[in-house]
Amino acid sequence: MKRTHPSAVIAFTLAGVVLGYLGDLAAVSAGGKAIVPPLSLPITLAGVAIMVVALAWPVRRAVKGKATKHLDPFRAMRTAVLAKACSLSGALVFGFGIGITLFLVTRSVVPAADTVWLALATAIGAALLLAGGLIAEYFCTLPPDDTQPEKEEHAHA
Repeated sequence: MKRTHPSAVIAFTLAGVVLGYLGDLAAVSAGGKAIVPPLSLPITLAGVAIMVVALAWPVRRAVKGKATKHLDPFRAMRTAVLAKACSLSGALVFGFGIGITLFLVTRSVVPAADTVWLALATAIGAALLLAGGLIAEYFCTLPPDDTQPEKEEHAHA
């Protein structure tokens, strides 16, 4: 499995910005209320970020050769997949929070400050999830193999 490429993170973030802005615009245009994420969302996102890094730490110790017991390779692979999922979903939700914030700030009647802060807090929590996922992916990366065989010197006549 390859690590998350920066272009994928940027694409997911931009998709989240568009979805957040247009989703809020559609909700308000239809006569509904603007989407305001609850306070529990950024707290949960930050908690998941901490958990994924904590799950990746034993894998890092095993990769570095400092582990005292054997690590199950299936556990390592599941942790790597979880880290990749966290990085991509963190990028998407980060963009979504930024899109909602942009929508709220660009209105002619600015909503209450706590509404804008909740959207920003969601973006911050998602940025923590994105960073935690990328760090956990780094922890789960194996060192490169030595692909060049030792060069033997041959005597030529």
